[in-house]
Amino acid sequence: MVTATNPETKHTVSSLQEAFEVAQHVRGHMKDNVMGRDDVIELVLVALFADGHCLLEDYPGSGKTTLAKALGNAIHDDLPDDDIPSFRRIQFTPDLLPSDVTGVTIFDTHTNTFQFRRGPVFAYVVLVDEINRTSPKVQSALLEAMAEKQVTVDNVSYKLDDLFFVLATQNPLDAIGTYPLPLAQLDRFLFKLVMRHIDRASELEVLRNWGMPRKIEPRPFVSRGAIVAARHLVRAQVSVNVAIHECLVDIAQRLRADKRVRQGVSTRCLVQAIPALQTLAMLRGRDFVSTEDVEYLAVPLFAHRLELAPGARADQVISEAVSVPIEALSRRTVR
Repeated sequence: MVTATNPETKHTVSSLQEAFEVAQHVRGHMKDNVMGRDDVIELVLVALFADGHCLLEDYPGSGKTTLAKALGNAIHDDLPDDDIPSFRRIQFTPDLLPSDVTGVTIFDTHTNTFQFRRGPVFAYVVLVDEINRTSPKVQSALLEAMAEKQVTVDNVSYKLDDLFFVLATQNPLDAIGTYPLPLAQLDRFLFKLVMRHIDRASELEVLRNWGMPRKIEPRPFVSRGAIVAARHLVRAQVSVNVAIHECLVDIAQRLRADKRVRQGVSTRCLVQAIPALQTLAMLRGRDFVSTEDVEYLAVPLFAHRLELAPGARADQVISEAVSVPIEALSRRTVR
């Protein structure tokens, strides 16, 4: 039996069932606060436990802040000597500076020394609203935090928490005054999730319950240490057959060879896909990755990493690229 332990808190998760229960507690907090978004909640959970980040493409007023805040509020800080908040929101604007995100060094007149004052990026869950509305210089500061889990201010690097998780948003329609994210930065996001308006029944329920006290069953909070430990255990206990590796590489090769694709997926994308597939398998009660996991995650994993020729649709291109390797894989034993 493999046991995963978070060395900072000594929190231990000893089985996939325990990791599943940790994820279910987080899912419960999010579903209590966000209606009609079960599919998005599942993929956000996959990204969280796979140690990735999410880009949400949505319309204003679609519940992204509520979703991110519910995720942050579900996490309990188990580091008594630290004061990292569970959730912070950063509104990106054209006049934002990198120090507004990372923090700034100030002079302390009492000690006659310079002290670092941490910015809002020092949190467990960070909602970055309208990420494409600020300058590339600010975007690059966030990119370092996402890629390295650290920020550099005045040539000094400061480590972020192991749990650090970014939910970024962008409006799919409003392009005035925006700075489109380059593919290199999009590649840092594990998923890009396209959020549509919720269904009629869910929207009616929101209106009926607006301003009314809701009877929600109290749920236990989840410690940050439990989530970090669960990440390590899932990677150790959910098996990935070499056939899955071959399938991912074959999909990438087919995408790169497609005449409708100007730039294909990177090797980094394939590496990031492994823990995402393992996490999805765990959430669905399995200790091995299957073909269904690859099919389910293909579009959110690959679509935002492709540069396509005019008129080409990412979902169609990916579906065609996935079909042949999946069909070949389904004829083999992948456990």
